[in-house]
Amino acid sequence: MNFGFTDDQQAIKRTAREFLKERYPAATVRRLAEEERGFTEEQWQEVAELGWPGVIVPEDSDGLGLGTVELVVIAEEMGYALAPTPWFSTTAATLMLVAAGTEAQRERWLGALARGEARGTLAVWDEHAGWAPDHSELEPDADGKLTATKIAVPDAGSADFLIISGADGRHWLIEASDSGVRISPEEAIDPTRKLFRVELSRAAAEPLQGAGEAIARAYATVVTMLAAENVGVGQRAMEMAVTYAKDRAQFDRPIGSYQAVSHRCAQMLLEVEGSRSLCYWAAWALDHEPDTGPRAGSMAKAYAGDAGFRVTASALQVHGGIGFTYEHDLHFFLKRAHANAHAFGDSRWHRDRVADLAGL
Repeated sequence: MNFGFTDDQQAIKRTAREFLKERYPAATVRRLAEEERGFTEEQWQEVAELGWPGVIVPEDSDGLGLGTVELVVIAEEMGYALAPTPWFSTTAATLMLVAAGTEAQRERWLGALARGEARGTLAVWDEHAGWAPDHSELEPDADGKLTATKIAVPDAGSADFLIISGADGRHWLIEASDSGVRISPEEAIDPTRKLFRVELSRAAAEPLQGAGEAIARAYATVVTMLAAENVGVGQRAMEMAVTYAKDRAQFDRPIGSYQAVSHRCAQMLLEVEGSRSLCYWAAWALDHEPDTGPRAGSMAKAYAGDAGFRVTASALQVHGGIGFTYEHDLHFFLKRAHANAHAFGDSRWHRDRVADLAGL
């Protein structure tokens, strides 16, 4: 295993850090958090011009044909900037099409996705069944149409199509413009990632090619991206805490000089670096050891899910009273970390999955 980035991966990381810092300062994130869509078309086109929607799309479909490591590099920087963009949801839908889309579905959508001309999302959580990928009980009717309610669907309000999960690992593609689809916004703990309620009433559904190892790897990639986001979120919160601990003085000394604060910051570093190591191992495994990928992805999601919330909560404690105010930016990072920890299976579910995949 190579623990270093290639020159291209370093360039992607550097470009992402600079681009996101310039386009998504705190004031912009706050403003977009109050809007229903959470982003603008101009911002999305700028992201598309960098080629990020097509990172995982094969080159013969106008994509970059890169791997999971490159996705994780971008996801970490997205979390660091707390960028409110539908890149994650669109990439999740793209991964499902690459893994299990029919030839017609891939031909219609992959090129448009790679060019930023279309967006998609992945709807997993059944209203009355559960939030993990294997909890869905959705079945089509005799005519192959779907009637159900999916909740907490990221960026569904701006998606051109939805990938719907169902019973026994089956999935369907539904166009958002279908007359049987009704999409309405939901209130979410994280205002920087918009969630929607999707109600299906005999919606026309195109089945994907089925379940299997390819679908499992696609889901593992999705949760590894979320884990990487939490790495970026934790890194940023830790930096904010360390800077504050150096600047804030009590009894004529920076508060960072007190062990109670310095030990807390050291623990943040430990958890951020542990999460980062697991994320990049999972990304490497998904690219080079596909059989290990699903287990590695769940390990990264379980650890980074817990660590992201602990690190941001600890950073808030270092900030003291000011950290609890809405005017301070830290609460946005805490909310993203907490939301990511529960999306696509919480840490307990992923630890159980690791045990199952390990044969325990």
